[in-house]
Formats: sequence, C-alpha cells, structure tokens
Amino acid sequence: MQRRPFLLALASALSAPVCAATPKQRPTIQVWKDPQCGCCEDWIAHLQQSGFETQVFETGNTAMRQRLGMPAQFASCHTARVGGYVIEGHVPARDIHALLAEQPRAIGLAVPGMPIGSPGMDGAVYGGRQDAYDVVLVQADGSGRIYRRYPGQRATGG
Repeated sequence: MQRRPFLLALASALSAPVCAATPKQRPTIQVWKDPQCGCCEDWIAHLQQSGFETQVFETGNTAMRQRLGMPAQFASCHTARVGGYVIEGHVPARDIHALLAEQPRAIGLAVPGMPIGSPGMDGAVYGGRQDAYDVVLVQADGSGRIYRRYPGQRATGG
C-alpha cells in the first residue's frame, strides 16, 4: 500500500501553484561593428556582464545606423538595437536598462565619438583616464538632449 502515499504526493505536487521558477529572460541586443574593432568587443563584454544577451554582426555599422534612423551627428564605431531602440556608441549598460524600463518616445541613446572612460574605452591602456561625456537621448525628430552626464576624472599618478 505504498502506492497511495506516492499518488497523494504526486497529486499535491501537480496541483501546487507555479511560482516564478523560470528566470526572467535577458534582453537581447543586436550589435553591428567592424570585425577588427577591439573597443567594440570590450563594450559587448560590458553588456554581457550587465545582463544582456548579444547577437553580433561583423559587417560594419554605417549602413545599419542609417537604416535604423540614427542621425550621423551621433555616430560612433558601433550601432545596436534592443527593445525597438537604437543604441549608438559606448552607452553604459545601466542607461540602456533605464531606457528599456522608462520606454520614452525616442529613437534611442547615443554616445557620439569614442570618449575615453566610457564602457569599452576604459581598459588599462588608457591609464585610468576618464573623459567627461554625455549620453544623449535621440528624440523621434532626430534632435538630442542629455540623458545622463558622466564627469571626467584625472588619472592618478603611479
């Protein structure tokens, strides 16, 4: 008569409410970059460490930037797409997460150029230098406004 306790346990397990046992899916960000770009690889590693899945296209980014509607004035060395937004350049992952949570009406975020100290441009080769830079929220009309400002820091001598 050991079969009855087993069936009761099985019935109990099957009727238990399902908890949030499945982990939240990590957002996937698609990245277009030049195959030779090391700073782009470092930015992608930053994204992965910050909870993003990545899909990388080693085709360059100029044509995709234009196709996705990111104005050339905000250009950088890589272009990405996540959650319907365009991400141009070395945008910190925390700002991308904030953008996805806030869902503003915009094209996306950009860090024009390649400022030293931004994610991907912050390796040991730069000696701790951090230039001031802005993350720009690129509006639907192509204009931009400051989304977050990152102050620079002087490198400490060693």
